[in-house]
Amino acid sequence: MVTSSSNKTSTKDFKLNSNAKQKISKILETSNHDPKNLIRILQDLQDEFHYLPEKIISHIAKELKISEHHIFGVATFYSQFKFIKPGKHVIRVCMGTACHVLGAQSLLDNLSRDLGINTGETTIDDLFSLESVYCLGCCALAPVMVIDEDVYGSMTAAKVNRILRKYRKEAKPKQSKSGANKK
Repeated sequence: MVTSSSNKTSTKDFKLNSNAKQKISKILETSNHDPKNLIRILQDLQDEFHYLPEKIISHIAKELKISEHHIFGVATFYSQFKFIKPGKHVIRVCMGTACHVLGAQSLLDNLSRDLGINTGETTIDDLFSLESVYCLGCCALAPVMVIDEDVYGSMTAAKVNRILRKYRKEAKPKQSKSGANKK
């Protein structure tokens, strides 16, 4: 079982239902069920499911007639593959030279503390995942943070707090004026 140390997000939450199996079958058909195409298969599976749940790896091991250990060996070699379900919003902090010199580590530390997670983890409410990357290619905006596809430059602790509040506010269920949606 793969878990996040701070919040116990597990790939066991994934349901390998008939819909998921159908999607997996299409991906395997595209690769001719050939284990030589394993990296492409894993990329396609991650594109479809946003991570590689343990149940999917077990399923494709049977389908491709290779061991789960071999699949995990290949998948863990490449940093692009994720084994923990990502949050609704993925936060990436650039740690490239320009960003590092201008305070990216402090930015990352503040985010980690505020979210209650380390890099590579997802918040308990599944709203945010936190990642550090080594260059986002926008050095003139350093330090840089990207949430999903939105780029935020010249980041400060105050800006981070304001941005996170916006995402958290958007995530809360809307309540009608009469309060009918209150729990």
